[in-house]
Amino acid sequence: MRFAISLLLFICVASIIGTVLAQNQLASTYVDQFGPFWFEVFDKFSIWQIYNSWWFLLIMGFLVVSTSLCLLRNAPRMIRDMGSFRETVREGSLKVFPNRVEVVSALSVPEVLAQARGWLDAHGYRAKLREDADGVMVAAKKGSANRLGYIFAHVSIVVICIGGLLDSELPVRLQVWLGGKQPVTENMLIADVPESGRLPAGNISFRGNVFLPDGSQTRHGVVSVGEGVLVQPLPFSIKLERFYIDYYSTGMPSSFKSDVEVTDLQTGDTFKQTIEVNEPLRHRGVTVYQSSFDDGGSRLWLQAWPLTGDSAVPQSLEGTVGQTSDLVLSTDGQPRKMAVDLTGLRVINVENLVPGAEPQPRAAWEHVAAVTGSAAGANNEYLRNVGPSVEYRILDEDGQAYQYHHYMLPMELDGQDVFLAGVRTSPAESYRYVRIPADANHSLTEFMHLRAALNNEAKRQAAAEAFARYNATPAQRESLTLAARGALESFARAGFNEMLERIPEQERERVLGLAVPMVQMSLFELYDLDRQSRGLPALAREGQAGEQANDWARTALLALTNLPDYPAPVFLQLQTFEQVQASVFQVTRTPGKFVVYLGCLFLIIGVFAMFYIRDRRVWIWVRADAQGSRVLAAMATQKPTLDFTREFERFREAVTRLSA
Repeated sequence: MRFAISLLLFICVASIIGTVLAQNQLASTYVDQFGPFWFEVFDKFSIWQIYNSWWFLLIMGFLVVSTSLCLLRNAPRMIRDMGSFRETVREGSLKVFPNRVEVVSALSVPEVLAQARGWLDAHGYRAKLREDADGVMVAAKKGSANRLGYIFAHVSIVVICIGGLLDSELPVRLQVWLGGKQPVTENMLIADVPESGRLPAGNISFRGNVFLPDGSQTRHGVVSVGEGVLVQPLPFSIKLERFYIDYYSTGMPSSFKSDVEVTDLQTGDTFKQTIEVNEPLRHRGVTVYQSSFDDGGSRLWLQAWPLTGDSAVPQSLEGTVGQTSDLVLSTDGQPRKMAVDLTGLRVINVENLVPGAEPQPRAAWEHVAAVTGSAAGANNEYLRNVGPSVEYRILDEDGQAYQYHHYMLPMELDGQDVFLAGVRTSPAESYRYVRIPADANHSLTEFMHLRAALNNEAKRQAAAEAFARYNATPAQRESLTLAARGALESFARAGFNEMLERIPEQERERVLGLAVPMVQMSLFELYDLDRQSRGLPALAREGQAGEQANDWARTALLALTNLPDYPAPVFLQLQTFEQVQASVFQVTRTPGKFVVYLGCLFLIIGVFAMFYIRDRRVWIWVRADAQGSRVLAAMATQKPTLDFTREFERFREAVTRLSA
């Protein structure tokens, strides 16, 4: 019993952890919350899916065994004791009871017995007589069902734990361990999954997911097992006819639902139903919940701007979210092949554009969490819907796989319209953004031409000469031209990094104070010359138009400074898209919940019996005496209470009246 109590305490502590800590979230969520070190430590104990961790299931199993053995050992004895009147108690034993009364009565033994039986019957006692040569023993009892409280309470623990084990991953894992099932770890069509990767249609319990794009249909769920998955056939097929989503005024999702068509595979009957959050579909013992939503394979059209060489001609790229597209980029005359993995499209991005801060894209689960109402009362003057964004990875020949997040439209930050280009190496990191200035047409064209011109040696020479012409006397122009050309050449290779590496630390501030304005003004001249070479008017140098041109050049300088830290040789800009939405359902068969309901009923009966049914036992020993009869009576209970004390006082008064 002590062992069972210890196990129960462990389960309570684990359940507290599972309640406080959100379960089954993305690994990046826990890394952000706890850091890499503690993530690795907690991951050893499967804290993120604590109710299906091996140690939690093991404790549950031990608790079932331990409590069952306790019941098998003690329940028969309790049941026998419930039926026993204990009429064999001797007179000497009654004299040591703390709650006893002894009187001498003038009544005869039969008269005493008659009055005693009358009092016992009036107070709900059942009695049994035992006669021998010395006298008569009346043994009575009531509230024996109190013992059933202990039995039902312990049975409830066993039943609830069995129900929990039935609805856990244990039935599926047993099929993997003992039934020859092998989780699939490779990407393949469901039709190509071998029999070893399929669970039986009559599987006792499971918890899986169904991913359905608009207009698609399936009759299989996918059950995650470790690092792989198993395919679970369903007793019906489900087709997504339409997915709906509503938003708060802040742009956050307020609710989402799916219109589905269900076809029973056994009867062929078809019916339609709307599945919403907290309003699932139930059919043939399987429950289908509206879990979340995702992209269902939207078509994207992008422009691939080169970030190397002196070309500013973009290539067109067409792809589908969730698939990989090939892109061949010509770098310095050499073709470079890379794979672009389009991982996500977000049509609505509501960002908190606090001055000086960069927006961060939200994960899908964060959008789903908003359905609970967390965004309904949001009132922030800096919240803006900044339009669509695309997420992708570029897999080059070196095997690098950086993740990128680009917004389709420019947004105003610190008074300047800029495109944000984010990059990170893993989901555990936050995106680092490069601000690229938008031109008058709200496009990247002007910046990309400036970048290409910066990589053209002839144009750098012309820009250096123009800079010297505007900022030096004829005698100083040659030296200033050389300085400006060298600064532009160094800046084109590695921003200011190369310059800083060659300068002693104590001299960097002074040198940068001279180099940065030189590069900025040279870039202005480079931009002006490039525009004129393309038949565009020269840049204004004075007035409001001149100030706007200088602001744009300053932002472009910062963007070009950060480009060496942008690892991609190409910049993908989303041009247009055809959105295809998908609904994510959770499909479950959970017979254990009915077992748990039964266990809860047993627990209610047990608690009621233990707390509201009081066990009482009474013994009355009567023997003949010269004056009439002698009476020795006692009352006992398992747990003395104030009610028991009052009842004993009434019993004492009734016995004492026999002596009158």
